Amino acid sequence: MSCPRMPEKGDHTIPALLDQPFCDDASQLEALEECRRLAQSYVQVDGSVAVLSDFASDVSYMYAGGFGKSLHIEKPFTLLPSAFEDCIFHLLHPDDLLERHILELRYFAMQKELPVTERTKFSCHCRVRVSNGDGGYTYINHRIFYLKSHQNGSIWLSLCLYAPATDNSNRAGIDGKIMNQDTGEIIAVEQYSRYDRSLLTGREVQILSLVAKGLGSKQIAAKLHIALYTVYRHRQNIISKMQVTNATEAVRIAMTMGLLHE
Repeated sequence: MSCPRMPEKGDHTIPALLDQPFCDDASQLEALEECRRLAQSYVQVDGSVAVLSDFASDVSYMYAGGFGKSLHIEKPFTLLPSAFEDCIFHLLHPDDLLERHILELRYFAMQKELPVTERTKFSCHCRVRVSNGDGGYTYINHRIFYLKSHQNGSIWLSLCLYAPATDNSNRAGIDGKIMNQDTGEIIAVEQYSRYDRSLLTGREVQILSLVAKGLGSKQIAAKLHIALYTVYRHRQNIISKMQVTNATEAVRIAMTMGLLHE
């Protein structure tokens, strides 16, 4: 098989990447081909797996070297019908997948504040656990680069790399980092975790905390003395801002980010 069965589209995605306004530009085809060659080059050099995601077309170009077999990828090239490589994501440990999602949320928020010309200077790094097929997990290194943006600022092409980890020590967390490629500087967590605090409004945090306690929308409306429609609107805003597909995932991410407490 070329790739494991993919779960429902959007299970582990960043919807805002697809919801951006994209432009039509005659030079896009040339830029896409340039980035496809770059992805292939990574694979040829170190035998890794490279996934080039096109958020405007919602497709991915997946290239696999020898390491691809560890991720059940047999073909050297696969065109995925999604901008997200769910066939790899669903092999990751659920806790690591959640932390990776939060790391990319922060990376995306940081990148959107940078000038387009500065974005390629920064990359995202983490070490995650992947299923070994025998009920256990092994570590792999994962990197994210936002390679191309449209003139209006929308992030267009992303490159994700998967390679064996050189550090297989067992410890908590994914060692997530955002790095300046030009200087080697690791961006302090405080510099981009500020996005967490501004992600939701006070009312949205209040509503999400009640969702976390098991209250339904009608109960929340009654408790807060607001219209049911208002609760629905806040819930949709929360899901959109957290880049998830349902309130349950929003609660999990908010707790991990420290926006909610047990």
